[in-house]
Amino acid sequence: MARMRKKTDLPTKICAQCGKPFAWRKKWERVWEEVRYCSDRCRAEAKRGSAPGKAG
Repeated sequence: MARMRKKTDLPTKICAQCGKPFAWRKKWERVWEEVRYCSDRCRAEAKRGSAPGKAG
């Protein structure tokens, strides 16, 4: 059985909306290159057109 990875060993990106770093998730395995936002909330705020770094 494969060993667990530490979260610090996973790739990270910076959220295009809030500017915070976020780590790779299993559900993003096939689309990691396309992922831009850390959460549904940030993605929705970006679509609404709010300024980066401003939380609702």
